[in-house]
Amino acid sequence: MATITATVTETLLSTLTTTGTAAATTTSGPPPQGGILEGVLPNTFISSNPIQLFIIQAGIIIILCRLLHYPLSLLGQPRVIAEVIGGILLGPSVLARIPGFTNAIFPTASMPVLNNAANLGLVLFLFLIGLEVDIRMFTSNWRVALSVGLAGMILPFGLGCAIAYGLYHQFHNDGNTVDISFGVYALFIGTALAITAFPVLCRILSELNMLGTPVGVTVLAAGVGNDVVGWVLLALCVALVNNGSGLTALWVLLVAVGWVLFLVFAVRPVFHWALRRTGSIQNGPTQGMIAVTVLLVLTSSWFTSIIGVHAIFGAFLVGLICPHDGGFAIHVTEKIEDLVTVLLLPLYFALSGLSTNLGLLNDGITWGYVVGVIAVAFSGKIIGGTLAAKAMKLVWRESFTIGVLMSCKGLVELIVLNIGLQARILSQRTFTIFVVMALITTVSTTPLTKWLYPPWYRKKLEQWKRGEIDWDGKPLQPDTSQSNSITQVQDAKIRRLLVYLRLDSLPSLFTFISLLGDEHVTPKPEEASKLEGTEQTSSAPVIRKRPLEVHALRIVELTERTSSVMKVTEGDDYTRRDPVVNAFRTFSRLHDVAVSGNVVVAPEDSYAQTVVAQASNQESDFVLIPWSEVGSNKEDQSVPFKVSPEDRFSGKSHLEFIQTALAKAVCNTGIFIGKGFGGVAPADRSRPGLSRTVSSVSMRSQREMALLPLTDKSHKVFFPYLGGVDDRVALRFVLQLAKNPLITVTIAHLNYTEGDDEIVAVSEGNLDPISPMSLSKHAINTEITAQDSSLLATLQSNISPELANRVHFTELSVSPSSAVRRVIELATDTVGKNSRNAGDIVIVGRRHPRLPATQRTIDQSNTEYDMQKTIGVFGQAMAMSDLKASVLVVQAGGTGLEQ
Repeated sequence: MATITATVTETLLSTLTTTGTAAATTTSGPPPQGGILEGVLPNTFISSNPIQLFIIQAGIIIILCRLLHYPLSLLGQPRVIAEVIGGILLGPSVLARIPGFTNAIFPTASMPVLNNAANLGLVLFLFLIGLEVDIRMFTSNWRVALSVGLAGMILPFGLGCAIAYGLYHQFHNDGNTVDISFGVYALFIGTALAITAFPVLCRILSELNMLGTPVGVTVLAAGVGNDVVGWVLLALCVALVNNGSGLTALWVLLVAVGWVLFLVFAVRPVFHWALRRTGSIQNGPTQGMIAVTVLLVLTSSWFTSIIGVHAIFGAFLVGLICPHDGGFAIHVTEKIEDLVTVLLLPLYFALSGLSTNLGLLNDGITWGYVVGVIAVAFSGKIIGGTLAAKAMKLVWRESFTIGVLMSCKGLVELIVLNIGLQARILSQRTFTIFVVMALITTVSTTPLTKWLYPPWYRKKLEQWKRGEIDWDGKPLQPDTSQSNSITQVQDAKIRRLLVYLRLDSLPSLFTFISLLGDEHVTPKPEEASKLEGTEQTSSAPVIRKRPLEVHALRIVELTERTSSVMKVTEGDDYTRRDPVVNAFRTFSRLHDVAVSGNVVVAPEDSYAQTVVAQASNQESDFVLIPWSEVGSNKEDQSVPFKVSPEDRFSGKSHLEFIQTALAKAVCNTGIFIGKGFGGVAPADRSRPGLSRTVSSVSMRSQREMALLPLTDKSHKVFFPYLGGVDDRVALRFVLQLAKNPLITVTIAHLNYTEGDDEIVAVSEGNLDPISPMSLSKHAINTEITAQDSSLLATLQSNISPELANRVHFTELSVSPSSAVRRVIELATDTVGKNSRNAGDIVIVGRRHPRLPATQRTIDQSNTEYDMQKTIGVFGQAMAMSDLKASVLVVQAGGTGLEQ
């Protein structure tokens, strides 16, 4: 009876509880649909609608990481450092100590949603890493890659296994770790210490402009092999952990190897065939092939996950089988990298930081292991990489730099550690120890590399290897400096010209090269009649014994994107395929010019330094830099547009680029401001209106009329000569141009009137200097000397007969205040009057200290002032005037300062 009573009571209570719950649910009804209007907090986690809290979490993570990245980027640190530090700040080390913070922003119930998004980002990111790895780099440098790569893995792996013994016995049972053998634990610790962060390494080498150096080539080639072997070891470790018996682990590894072979020999040929069939390699990937690629990534990730290997391994394999031909890998990266790196990946590394608890480093033994792990991480990589590089005949400093770069851990290390934490190989305390190690090794890589391998040392080492200097920096060949004799002024020529290529300036640059390269062009009719009576043994054109050497430099902006870094690593292919460089190369060779080309991917703020470095490496004696048609360093020509003269000359970034290039110039430099030079007039015509009648004529009236060939290929050059080193170098350039029969030159000698002691408010010499050192160094050179007064008179009396008919001299008396106005008036009367010729040009020296300059206004934004500070008073006046002629501003530098 008692049993029956108890059973009935239990049944009644169960029924009442169920009924009460159902009644409550019925009473409460569906979740509130009004959101905050019905009193629901914005950060409430609703399992049926998790996006609400996810947006808050993602927003906080992205904003915090971006705020942290800005100051760290100024120190040359990669973004992953900011993302991990942001996660640590949000985690139990800092903000999670605030009562209620974790429950309000990162409640436990919401973490699966955040984890799914983060892991999707990780899978796609490993695919991008696979795309970034170019196996061709390893095969082309396999000897050095194998030696440095193996030494850079074996020694750290061995030291990692050694320190793993202590970690295993001290922390293995700390927390909820799985019970694994020491062998598997040592394998994981050794892998974690042996791996190198290939993506971060590419970024560091790109930003330091070291990819073309022996150090850069060695590190990248070794990094490719290191990366692949590291992921294979990680997959092996995860397979051993996830499978209890050794036989099962063996089957997992065999199936994984089979999947790799299936991808390489079955999927890869079909995939490449489909890409070529759809034109995705030649013209960029179609949307359909992007879908196929993403499905391959997800399928491969799914398969490696279900067999007991982590999903990221499958994504990495698909990245490896994607072709690099035609820039396909770069194009695919451009399609998906922003979503991954801006939204999804920060979530993953922030979660890594959330799992990092610095409070667990709370005793001496733990801190001893922190120091020990950091020491092993540094010493293993640096010693192994240094000795292997030294064995490959590199000097000690280069070898040491390679070792330091190979010690970079970065985001790859953090991925490995997170996998170890998820697989419960590592406890949270051990995980925190290794996160601290990863941060310190990554943060220290860039400063140590800058200290060990600075630009001045690279230049010295390159000159020493070429046999130009001894180890102490003393030249091995005698210095042959040029004198200032009239004969050398007449005969001095530009032999090595560096041209900064811009797409919008190609017509003008083509014309310049044709004028400098073709000194023997089709003679004028009267000259041709004289040649008819002479004996001609051959009709072949006369080629100079030593042709003009032109090096074309094209700069592509290095952005934060992975695709930008990939362009750097594939620089040789990029140079060969770049259409602008190829067009310039072809044109130059057709005009008897020896030409070479190079594409450099560099950050915008180092454009000027890149130009200067290339001029130094090429030993150029003149650098030609065209002024942008739109006033910007960027070259987005997908939709060409017109800008006003004010906007063209007021772009701050472009002004800074020109100013820095002039301040750091190592040779004579010219800034070319094109205004229809080459016969192509600027497009200032407005859009035509609609016709009032409908006929065959009016329907065709909107078509662009074909331009007839130029019948008058002549050019007029106007050069105002005031004096100073810049004007003397400009004079040499003018005389070289004058040797072309198509050019007529007018040289105006400006004489200051005697007794002119007028005082101007601000002179050009008092403008804010671009570089105080550069101004003080050349202050004396820019002044007018007694030599300037007699140089033109002597030159005029000794000019060669071939130039006498095409070079005209004139005298012009001016005062400092009237010089600019008088020169513009004379230029207007001399050039820009024939609209049917191939374009005229005004050449001026940059620095004239006595000329009056524009005062800076109160708002500190005066375009005339900035232009005068950049290209001088004469240059600004000519460029911003209505003169229908292009302007070339010349500044002396290097050996030109001795003229």
